[in-house]
Amino acid sequence: MRKHNGMRPQDIAILLKLIAIKEDQLGLFYLANSLSISTSEISESLNRSHYAGLLDDRRKVKRQNLMDFLQYGISYVFPQHPGTMVRGIATAHSHPYIKNQLLSNENYVWADINGDTIGLAIEPLYKNQIEAVKQDVVFYKLLALVDVLRVGRNREKTIAIKHLKEIMDEPS
Repeated sequence: MRKHNGMRPQDIAILLKLIAIKEDQLGLFYLANSLSISTSEISESLNRSHYAGLLDDRRKVKRQNLMDFLQYGISYVFPQHPGTMVRGIATAHSHPYIKNQLLSNENYVWADINGDTIGLAIEPLYKNQIEAVKQDVVFYKLLALVDVLRVGRNREKTIAIKHLKEIMDEPS
């Protein structure tokens, strides 16, 4: 096994994708195609996640460990500060799933010229994330909730954590 040089942002997206998909879709090629990430990078990511204790030997996400990391570490390891106003796809508390629970004067988006929302830019966890979320609503919801943890205030984070725990507790 290679030396572990720390987690990368796409590792979190890959772990969330594993939670969002069905067990029979765990192949590297499926993950690579659905996330637009090379199979070699998927493999390296899975190795990093295994080394960090977020993935078991059978490539099942250790949901409690991931939840602990998201709750207590994501905003420190992969912080985000909203950027300029752009057109894009709603994320964080602008996502339709959580928008009515988290009132905000600001919209937050991942920049996309085909997006339907104007808001402050949030940098996605990895380059091709926007294309991947267009194909998987559960994955999109998970990433948006994680963005609440990256940019939200304590009350907003508490609500996002509650939703993430509900999803993590669902049987895989």
